[in-house]
Amino acid sequence: MKKNKIKKHFQKEILEIFDKNASQLFNYKQLAKIFNVKDDDTRRKINAALIELCAQKELIEDNKGKYKRNLTKSSKRTDNKPYITGIVDMKSTGKAYVISDESAEDIMVQSNNTNRALNGDKVKVYLLPKRKDKKLEGEIIEVIERGKSTYVGIIQLSGKFAFLVPDNLSMPVDIFIPLENLNGAKDGQKVIAEISEWPERARNPFGKVIHILGTPGDNNVEMNSILAEYMFPLSFSKEAETEANRFPSEIPPHEIKNRRDFREVFTMTIDPADAKDFDDALSLLKLPNGNWEVGVHIADVSYFVTPGTILDKEALERGTSVYLVDRTIPMLPEHLSNGVCSLKQDEEKLCFSAVFEMDENATILNEWFGKTVIKSNRRFAYGEVQEVIEARKGEYASEILTLYDLSYKLRQERYKKGSIDFEREEVKFKLDEKGKPLSVYFVQQKEANKLIEDFMLLANRKVAELIGKKKENQAPKPFVYRVHDQPNPEKLQNFSEFVGKLGYKLKIASRKNVADSMNKLLKDITGKGEENMIETLAIRTMAKAIYTTENIGHYGLAFDFYTHFTSPIRRYPDLMVHRLLDYYLKGGKPIKDVDAYEDMCKHASDMEKKAADAERASTKYKQVEFLIDKVGQIFDGLISGVSKWGIFVEIVENKCEGMVRLKDIDDDFYYLDEENYCVIGQRYGNTYRLGDKVKIKIKKADLSKKQLDYIIVK
Repeated sequence: MKKNKIKKHFQKEILEIFDKNASQLFNYKQLAKIFNVKDDDTRRKINAALIELCAQKELIEDNKGKYKRNLTKSSKRTDNKPYITGIVDMKSTGKAYVISDESAEDIMVQSNNTNRALNGDKVKVYLLPKRKDKKLEGEIIEVIERGKSTYVGIIQLSGKFAFLVPDNLSMPVDIFIPLENLNGAKDGQKVIAEISEWPERARNPFGKVIHILGTPGDNNVEMNSILAEYMFPLSFSKEAETEANRFPSEIPPHEIKNRRDFREVFTMTIDPADAKDFDDALSLLKLPNGNWEVGVHIADVSYFVTPGTILDKEALERGTSVYLVDRTIPMLPEHLSNGVCSLKQDEEKLCFSAVFEMDENATILNEWFGKTVIKSNRRFAYGEVQEVIEARKGEYASEILTLYDLSYKLRQERYKKGSIDFEREEVKFKLDEKGKPLSVYFVQQKEANKLIEDFMLLANRKVAELIGKKKENQAPKPFVYRVHDQPNPEKLQNFSEFVGKLGYKLKIASRKNVADSMNKLLKDITGKGEENMIETLAIRTMAKAIYTTENIGHYGLAFDFYTHFTSPIRRYPDLMVHRLLDYYLKGGKPIKDVDAYEDMCKHASDMEKKAADAERASTKYKQVEFLIDKVGQIFDGLISGVSKWGIFVEIVENKCEGMVRLKDIDDDFYYLDEENYCVIGQRYGNTYRLGDKVKIKIKKADLSKKQLDYIIVK
């Protein structure tokens, strides 16, 4: 009996370690080290205890000999308190929400219960008992993993010490910087600081300055601040640059002999007018049987960037190119991205290609995938191709119109099968030589853009099908997919009710209903005040597209198999796809290191989100900068959102969104009517609804916070 008690106590101590480190894996050697055990007999007992706890389903054997806590078991202790893990979404007030796959709703955490957690941290949360009709609340009891350790902000000197005041509004505390850790930074300068520790009783974390960015307000300083905030490197290492520069511009003759030659076939690129890297091209050839051969040619980055090199490691770390308002931060050094890899006009280039034989109806009769060499006849800008499509004449008009006709038929077939067409207008700025915005203009997706998009979608889908579709008597081949899960039914229902109150219909009975009515909705709201909000909510209602080795199809495009094959200059997953495709085309057996690929997919998905956030931040900064000398001026606006703090208004002529705070509407006391998406005056009943036209005056433009404040003009 005594022996059994000792065994149970031993198992309890082991479980306590797993409970404190809910997401971590341990083997018996690691536990022995924690317990400071050195004799073989006790180590064997630890191993036996792990095996027994696994049999009791208290632990899960994740890898051979490595165990983790079974959360379904650990979620309830003797005191009946449930625990989950998740990621912190911190608000400027200090209040936070924890987003977790283990919970259907986000967990709200009051500022006094965040326990030093910061935005993006992985945490363990104790769930408070749920009160009727109230949000799920919790208390953070452990920070499992910090989301980031470096922050951008302005140095404030104060006698014998300094603070970094972070730019990011979701950082609720300043960072204490001892004077010896300023590293030359001066009062008022913008810097990057690293948190070194957070002592138990200290209100603020301690840190040190690791990089001085410069004077706030300078364009380069502000753009570099945004990149640093989202943890993108500001430059390539010397080793990566040296590695890239070793590649000559000319292709070795022996490499051309190993490839299918398209140099004599009509080939063109179509890109934005200001593009520098061209990673895709289209070729067209009329076949003797009357069919068309369309080649989708993609820069063969995998020829230059090989696994294990410095170039590869830095490309993986970045995950993607970043497109700020005034600059591109490439995934690869310029010699590759804008030079030897880029499919420039009249230059021989190495490609990885998907080639399709099609009839006049765009039905695919044959397909071929492999390494090629091309020579582009013409570099077109989207505007030039659009003119040819509209006028039906111009340089290479016959080839362009044939490709457009085929692409249109591919698109219609996609819509028939339930593809959803999200088309968002892009805000662009005309800048002076110092990066100051002079004017705003908008870029819309036109037929020329769709021509390219349709063939890229085709190549991506067909590459995924080639590897992903199961073949008889063949083991499945692990691959990298771009997947998009179906939306959460509850979210879809809520969105349907939301648009219903605004006078729109969304049918959700079937997948086809959703696609058809969503496409109609997106057309119906074009140019209306509620357009931005409805589009944003529609996108949030949909699941997020991610990279993964587990294929579940792409809901938004209505494809059973889909990947990213067409942009390896600017996206790391495409480079992974090229390597795997080449390996399988050469007869390679199914890869075994699937977990390593899955980790790279997760990292690429995370970096893609960070890049999108950085791009949005740079746009918002330029919008505020554009209006900073227009404070006091009056503009026509549309109400684009409502909240308990105020009304969001988008200026019609430039799409710059700001807030009219309710306290600044002085003709009444206004409150939010959440159900009807409006604010109502308590005494006189005056109402401001989503989509209403209003006149606003710019009250304040705060560059440091990237915020615009408006007031309503009667």
